[in-house]
Amino acid sequence: MRVFLVLVVFVSLFLSGCVGLPEGVYPVDDFDLNKYLGKWYEIARLDHSFERGLDRVTAEYSLRDDGGVRVINRGLSIAENRWKEAEGKAYFVKARDEGYLKVSFFGPFYGSYVVFELDKEKYQYAFVTSYNKSYLWLLSRSMTVNKELIDRFIKRSKDLGYDTGNLIFVKHKIP
Repeated sequence: MRVFLVLVVFVSLFLSGCVGLPEGVYPVDDFDLNKYLGKWYEIARLDHSFERGLDRVTAEYSLRDDGGVRVINRGLSIAENRWKEAEGKAYFVKARDEGYLKVSFFGPFYGSYVVFELDKEKYQYAFVTSYNKSYLWLLSRSMTVNKELIDRFIKRSKDLGYDTGNLIFVKHKIP
């Protein structure tokens, strides 16, 4: 029985560790999911295995029947010359007016989805991270953004301890 209890505690700690917040990063408040739903273009990101080599990356959010959020991530693999798509689900970690969700693309395993800056008036851009500072995205409702927003994203992210020197800027128009 003790071994089982230790295993349950270990698995619980492991699974909950991926839905935490990075040090010094706080989700936006007054978050309005209905305004956030729809299509977003990935403008910049830190590299990670599940988006490696992809351009023209988008994320589309819609409501699920169970009250959660349906997530469709899509990107074009340049090397394979084909579209890749992943469907996930997301749920609020705490309050529904806080930009702090947990998202899963792999069964019972969830990771944090933390909106730490947002154009709250028109919902035209979002700065997003996950449970640690290896994950970082700049999302926009349009394929391009102005230099001022990119500079703001880089400065804010660097001030929070992200490695902005390794940002990948996503191409949306492939020559």
